[in-house]
Amino acid sequence: MILAAGKGERMRPLTDTCPKPLLQVGGKMLIEYHLEKLAQAGFTNVVINHAYLGSMIEAALQDGKRYGLHIHYSPETLVLETAGGIANALPLLTTPDKNQPFAAINADIFCDMDFSILQPVLQSMQSHPTHTVAHLILVDNPPHHPEGDFFLHDDTGKLVESA
Repeated sequence: MILAAGKGERMRPLTDTCPKPLLQVGGKMLIEYHLEKLAQAGFTNVVINHAYLGSMIEAALQDGKRYGLHIHYSPETLVLETAGGIANALPLLTTPDKNQPFAAINADIFCDMDFSILQPVLQSMQSHPTHTVAHLILVDNPPHHPEGDFFLHDDTGKLVESA
């Protein structure tokens, strides 16, 4: 699942007329980097949620065939935030008789991660559904934001939101 429903307020005025995932960086839309890497990693189906200027996302990406993917869209009439967007998209991510693990990726960031490393993790989660509920990929805080938004508490290993 690619999360693409936000307004991109911090990128204004660029996002006044273009959703942040469609902003061009290095000759490509931000979201295209993810789509290409997901296809290279063997993913075939992608769900993209959208709210703000969502019709532009659907028009730009269409069915995903040019990326070697099949894209399904989960439009939001009200912005549901991350958990709400995922909950709204669950019928597209799972089947009624089977909960399937899935990756959730923010559309409006750049990430050079090889998504193929997620395939065995997702397969293990599906084979042993009671052992692992979530698998987080964390990166070091960037130099321009050294305190970050979240951090791992050294003593407990728990994810904590920065104040």
